[in-house]
Amino acid sequence: MKKTILLSIILMASYFNVQSQNKISVEKSIYGIQTGTLGFWFYNEAKLTNTIALRSEIGLDGGFIAGSSVGFIYVLAPTITAEPRFYYNLKKRSKKGKSILKNSANFLALEFFYVPDLFVISNTRGSVTNSLSIIPKWGIKRTIGKHFTYELGLGIGYYIDLDDSRFNDTAADLHLRIGYTF
Repeated sequence: MKKTILLSIILMASYFNVQSQNKISVEKSIYGIQTGTLGFWFYNEAKLTNTIALRSEIGLDGGFIAGSSVGFIYVLAPTITAEPRFYYNLKKRSKKGKSILKNSANFLALEFFYVPDLFVISNTRGSVTNSLSIIPKWGIKRTIGKHFTYELGLGIGYYIDLDDSRFNDTAADLHLRIGYTF
């Protein structure tokens, strides 16, 4: 009887150990660099739960305006972003045998995007002010090989001018980025 109980305990412990090792989850911590159409960024994704990661990034965002009244204006400004991401289809991708390496999955996020007026590279003065955008968005992230990634995201939210509240407005985010993870 004692041998049967002991064998049952060992089998149950090994079963739960295997189950916990096979738990599908976002990765503990990912560091990488990305570039897109108008900028480049350094980021980290840190695991909060099995399906939620906090992405933080710093970088330089670019933009331009062209028109007959203003001519051609270009801007490159520093940005700081904090973005909790809910990777909602990790289990589904894993069950289908698709990779979830480096958090390759679809996600929902709430982006907090801060543009400080520290320095600006531009051909016009006063082209950037302290601002904060809060944007809920949807996106996909995929890994090619072990280190290269691409990502697409889109969302609409709210823009707050921290220097002059009269200029609060709608903000949009549409990004397509490629990158390298370490």
